[in-house]
Amino acid sequence: MSSPVHSFTYLRPSALGAVDGSPSLGLQTCGGLGSRGLTPFPRFFSGFLTAPEAAAGGLLAVADVAAARYYQPLRPGSLDPVVTGNGDRLRFESFSACCGVHARLDVLPAGIDGEMFGTGTTNVDVNAPLREALARVGGADPLHLAVGPDDVTVTTFDGPVVEKKVPLPERWLRGFAEVQVISGGFDLRAEVGAGEAVRFLRALPRGSRQALWAVPAGRSLRLTARPVPGAVCLPGPDRLQALARLLRHALALRIYGPAVQARSTAVSSAWEVELPGMRLTLTLSPDPARGFSGEGAVLTGLASETSGADADLISALLAWEPRVEIGELAARSGLDTERVRAALVRLGTSGRIGYDVAEAAYYHRELPYDTGSVERMNPRLRDAHALVAAGAVTLTGGGGEASVRSGDRTYGLRLAGDGSCTCQWWAEYRGGRGPCKHLLATQIVRGRVGVDTGGGAIPGTASTTGTANGGATATAAQEANR
Repeated sequence: MSSPVHSFTYLRPSALGAVDGSPSLGLQTCGGLGSRGLTPFPRFFSGFLTAPEAAAGGLLAVADVAAARYYQPLRPGSLDPVVTGNGDRLRFESFSACCGVHARLDVLPAGIDGEMFGTGTTNVDVNAPLREALARVGGADPLHLAVGPDDVTVTTFDGPVVEKKVPLPERWLRGFAEVQVISGGFDLRAEVGAGEAVRFLRALPRGSRQALWAVPAGRSLRLTARPVPGAVCLPGPDRLQALARLLRHALALRIYGPAVQARSTAVSSAWEVELPGMRLTLTLSPDPARGFSGEGAVLTGLASETSGADADLISALLAWEPRVEIGELAARSGLDTERVRAALVRLGTSGRIGYDVAEAAYYHRELPYDTGSVERMNPRLRDAHALVAAGAVTLTGGGGEASVRSGDRTYGLRLAGDGSCTCQWWAEYRGGRGPCKHLLATQIVRGRVGVDTGGGAIPGTASTTGTANGGATATAAQEANR
């Protein structure tokens, strides 16, 4: 299937120039939804970057990731990064073309000195001449930054516009949704100071795509080829190369991820470099050959049949906050925290929610793209609904087990904990890429009948309890090739 073509339209190219004899970085914007509604050329900020050389390096790192393809580098990516104005900060984000690396530069209140004109999300033009100019930024003098043209420019402009037409990969859009769910399960696992951060990152093996593990050792880190308790997975050291631009500005290195035990397979992790007034975070997929788009982390939340209506309610409570707290949303909406989380997952599928591991909080954004329907972007969910519609799910064992008839085969499922299935997908990934369609279909049915076997409701489903009286009659359903 060919990707839809997305057109970026800018009044002029972004450029590094001068205003009243001082260096000025003008980032041109292209469309987006914000506090002022839909705007063709939104304006978010005008003021100064207090650490210009570090900020230039951070912007280049985000652009490096957008232009990179770490797995099978046959062609460079060409998507312009997105920037979100969250009231007191600016967030620049991009994905690699292979969808395996997510980069985000957070320019915090301490890193900017100026006026925020609005909130919202838009694309910013990052062109080749601008990249060359940013690479030459140096010195300690403040750098003026304008994100978006001023209102006078917009109303008086009558010259030709700059237009880029590029394929917009659906995997890139799906990656935004997956990253916020996956990173929401991360904790801070290691932190080292500036000197050790530089030593560790410079010593990483070049050209390596294999998974390694970083082990905290006093105030330093050491690498090992095997997972051990307390280690942090580094799935493909080569994918941290965008951090090299920032080493001379690094104040600290923090690593986030899930708990890694002996015999664990490779998992995602996030690598954050603290900079003066800002931070750059790279989040890596579990394997260079795997993009985030197929990880399936969103599926359990989407299986909740209340998440659609709940998402509409939660959406009305969002106001471009730099920190979106689960507890506060639960109190304001009247929903329990699990339903709020499922609603945020659904909002994340359209790019409206991100997650900041440094603050352990969500944030509001609106991607300037048409993300399409949830089911079209998540084939396993679509297939699960087809199984439910066909009556293919039978709950047994008081709701703690199930059988699912799919095609000419019947699969057995155990539903305790994260669940398990006898299908080939489960045998291959063991839940490492989200639930299979059979488990998803069973979660949907359990949510409808309100089954709770004592271990609590399945995450993302309705939290009512009860006992199933019988079950759906098993019928044949068409097996999808996934």
